[in-house]
Amino acid sequence: MLDDLAEAIARYRGDMWSDTAVPRQRLVTLDEPVTPLDMLYEPMVCFVVQGSKTSVAGDLRWTSGPGQIFLNSLVLPVTATFEEVPYRSAVLRLDADLLTELLLELDPEPVGRDAARSASPEPAGQISAPMTPELTDAVTRWVRLLDTPQDIRALAGPVETEILYRLLGTSLAPTLRHFTVADSAAARVRTAARWISARYTEPLGIDEIAATAHMSTASLHRHFKAATGMSPLRFQKHLRLQEARRLLLAGDTTAALVAERVGYVSATQFNREYRRAYGLPPVQDTTRLRGRLAEVGQGA
Repeated sequence: MLDDLAEAIARYRGDMWSDTAVPRQRLVTLDEPVTPLDMLYEPMVCFVVQGSKTSVAGDLRWTSGPGQIFLNSLVLPVTATFEEVPYRSAVLRLDADLLTELLLELDPEPVGRDAARSASPEPAGQISAPMTPELTDAVTRWVRLLDTPQDIRALAGPVETEILYRLLGTSLAPTLRHFTVADSAAARVRTAARWISARYTEPLGIDEIAATAHMSTASLHRHFKAATGMSPLRFQKHLRLQEARRLLLAGDTTAALVAERVGYVSATQFNREYRRAYGLPPVQDTTRLRGRLAEVGQGA
């Protein structure tokens, strides 16, 4: 069954990451090894079909291989290493409203005010589980909708609902239930992560972030680190450095200008933190990355 799904994904490959005509669907295909990549995960479920990938976020590290589901429930900057290629996966971006509607239809009692108590203790922000045959079948039909574009509007919603239903039958269920609960520590951490992501170039203080999340600073720090592997301010720094690296790789600019653009007041501090994160000063790291990308493009 995984071979059928891998074949369906391969038929519609575009760039490494391809958003498709099916709502909330993204296909990931990679045939050649690449240097570790900075990525910004969003709330999503990743169905790994072929190859394997290791993701690192702060102190957290996890590897997903063939036949595994990976659930991430919040905005999260990571460094991803594709350990085995070719790599194929299908990604479903989570829709909290659709998931809530399904939970209400299945069992209205645990949703809303009592959901946090019924699913306590709160699960981590990331969790993996094996794909069941029923889930693999549903995901394959979801991807194969690309074969018949005229069916997408009518069938994509029902198939997505089926996928969520099948996921609720796995060990991912507690995390998925908490994803729909507004008043929980997990939801407040998600709020803080989104808020930081929207303002990472600005000077932020821990008190301000805690107030936004409606948590004490101690509670925010504890829950935020458990979910993301880093403190809120380290999370902000990671976002700044990721964007700085992207800007340096994409354009003809200087490290000093990029440092200012992502929120650094001191170019010296930027260079120091960049080197600590990536092993080389900005210009040398950019040169190395461009060389590796050129090798991949030539099929090396």
